[in-house]
Amino acid sequence: MADGGPVDAPTIDGGRSALVLALAARAEEVLGAHPRTRALTTSLPRADTSPLRIALLGPYSAGKSTLVAALLRLPSADIVDLVDAAPKTHEATSYEWNGATLVDLPGTLSGIDGHADAARGGVRGADALMIVTTSELPGEAETRTILRALDADGFADRSVVVVNKMNAENSDRDVVLDEIRGRLGPFADRVPIVPTDARDYIDALHDPTLPPDQRQWLVAESGIDALAAELRRMTAPGVSGVRPEAQAFELLRVLADAERQWVLDGEELDAAESAKKVEESISRAKERVLSALLRGSEVVASRITTAGDRAAAGVSEKDGVVPDRVTRAVQEQLERASNEFDASFSSSVRTAFDALVAEYGTGVPEPESWGNDLEARETTFDGSPDGTPPLTQGVKEAAKKAAKVGTEKAGEWIGKIADGGNGPGSAASAVVEKLSKNRVGRKILDAGGKVTNGAEKFKPWGKTKAAGKVAGTARKVQWVLAVTGPLMDLTSVAQDQSKWMALNKRRKQIKDHFDEEAREQRTALTDAGERYLSEWITEVERSLSGLTKRGSDIKAEREAALTAIKASAKRPRSWSGRPADLTDRGPGGVRAP
Repeated sequence: MADGGPVDAPTIDGGRSALVLALAARAEEVLGAHPRTRALTTSLPRADTSPLRIALLGPYSAGKSTLVAALLRLPSADIVDLVDAAPKTHEATSYEWNGATLVDLPGTLSGIDGHADAARGGVRGADALMIVTTSELPGEAETRTILRALDADGFADRSVVVVNKMNAENSDRDVVLDEIRGRLGPFADRVPIVPTDARDYIDALHDPTLPPDQRQWLVAESGIDALAAELRRMTAPGVSGVRPEAQAFELLRVLADAERQWVLDGEELDAAESAKKVEESISRAKERVLSALLRGSEVVASRITTAGDRAAAGVSEKDGVVPDRVTRAVQEQLERASNEFDASFSSSVRTAFDALVAEYGTGVPEPESWGNDLEARETTFDGSPDGTPPLTQGVKEAAKKAAKVGTEKAGEWIGKIADGGNGPGSAASAVVEKLSKNRVGRKILDAGGKVTNGAEKFKPWGKTKAAGKVAGTARKVQWVLAVTGPLMDLTSVAQDQSKWMALNKRRKQIKDHFDEEAREQRTALTDAGERYLSEWITEVERSLSGLTKRGSDIKAEREAALTAIKASAKRPRSWSGRPADLTDRGPGGVRAP
């Protein structure tokens, strides 16, 4: 029945305590800076070397006072004054025990005004908890209170759950303990559960009629010695080991209270909500106009690109110029795109203006008229320096070059035919084979239309006849003339090829030009529209500032205060190796440091 030695003497090791106290000092500076939170500074943790405080938390009639009497082994005369079936503990009452302080709190769920608040205050000032329930098992409300203390209040590793009145009649110890573990949920493995019967212990101490063996049995079955041993184990680290954890959570609770102090009400709430409403209305109006602006600029860009395709397709094959009728059609298309954009954008601004006027009246300034002139896109290009259209000049140059190359090739082939002959493998046959592979060569061989059938395809006997012709006239100047005559027709072929190349190039230039103009116009319209919108929105904000200034000031003050409050809870990772934020789970759901 011995209580054992006292817990460690109160000491401060300068480690965790110093860190928590430094954070508390920072919080005091922040909270003390504003009247709304100044009163909370009195609840902040302070340097404290007093004995550890173990608070008894539980419903009335659970036997908390009887447990205190049993742990203190009070004389029977004192027990009568301390223990009563009615909930007489109206405020926290302290008792010295084993170098620590037992704090008997008013019972929860008593139905008496002030008991719950007093119990809550006692928990906030405790270093450890003795959570008391009975073999009758806690109800839902009591279970919520227990879980809150273990989880949100951070007492999971600084508590012992006491199931009192365990020796009551019809109590099955194993069933009761299993049910208690189920109700503790995830904390069942972290929190020791001690079954007790404080009344049996007191009877064993003070009933002179009990024989020694029965007295010893009652003491053992009462569980009070086991409870005392668990309390000593829990508080063994002493003040320096237990109190910093308690103070850290109390700091969190004070900061959570400070955040709740900044919940606006009354006129402040009305002002803040008005400011928020105006801000949201202006934001909606702005977003609608911006959305219309982006859509409209995309449509204009698309129209410009389409106009470029039309202009390119209209390029004349004769001289490479875009005809006037196409130019006029393209210009009209671009002007329609510009007018439609102006109308659409102006309409979106007007719609936004009307919406704001409907909410805030005629004080909303009307936007200036929007106007935008879409410049006509270039549909022709300058000619060459000598005045000749670039397409015509290119065709002529290409024809001359092709004719010269063709004449030189023909001269080489004729020079190779020295010995005549038109059989397989002969030079004449090779010449015919080579010339017959392209349109120009077939024209050369088809002197008078006698070699091909008029469709530029050789007759079945055409190649052999052509080879004989080549072989028979290779040394005659007349044949050379006959060759070079049709050869000069290369000019027409080169003109055909160069013409299409130049036309395609010209068309690509026009399309590229319009594509670039589309990109530039889209950007220009977007930039101009955003500047126009920004100027109008600024005027709107200025005109409505009377509705928003006070609310905005309140909102800014609140946000600044909450930012400072949260910043005061920051701590380095070195604290138990956990993330650097004491407010990981916020008010009502903090994690243990």
